[in-house]
Amino acid sequence: MPGSSSSRRWQVVSITTATILALPVMTVFAYLLVPDREVWRHLVNTVLKDYVVNSLWLLLGVSFGTLSMGIITAWLTSVCEFPGRRVLLWMLLLPMSMPAYIIAYTYTGMLDFSGPVQSGLRAIFDWSATDYWFPDVRSVGGAMSMLALVLYPYVYLLARAAFLEQSVSILDASRTLGYSPWRSFLRVSLPIARPAIIAGLALALMETLADYGTVQYFG
Repeated sequence: MPGSSSSRRWQVVSITTATILALPVMTVFAYLLVPDREVWRHLVNTVLKDYVVNSLWLLLGVSFGTLSMGIITAWLTSVCEFPGRRVLLWMLLLPMSMPAYIIAYTYTGMLDFSGPVQSGLRAIFDWSATDYWFPDVRSVGGAMSMLALVLYPYVYLLARAAFLEQSVSILDASRTLGYSPWRSFLRVSLPIARPAIIAGLALALMETLADYGTVQYFG
């Protein structure tokens, strides 16, 4: 029948497309199942431990940054009314329009010892290099900060959509029960939006692990 043949054709196309997309992942798992012992021994003895520890620290720092910025901005723009709110809605999405490594180069150039920020501080306060402390931008902390600044819109977008879907009557009911606005946010709105927030965080963390260039630049 025409309907069944068309359905079968789409099944073949879907399976073929899924196989092509999954091929790199399947290849990685195949190498894990049949490892080259010498290669694994070399990795374990040299760089594997440092890579795993640094990756975990990076994920932890990016999680804190993206959750903090994403949830706070989503809540403010979805619940509060203030001048410039409509402009801020779109400005908060701008970090997604630029690759992370470009933002990393830009901020590093501004915040390095010879950059305009530190040079301006030394000129204004007549400081020498030993008179003040400034955080090292090219570090794990710097990589965490840059990636969080670029990736927080994932959490912001999904969290804001979840907050907007919540009924105002839920917050009114919590206020009637004596909850303060802050407690209503923590005990009512945030748990309801948790699945969306976790989804946004998962996207941000996958981008973090995939962004080798930015992490390599920060050492």
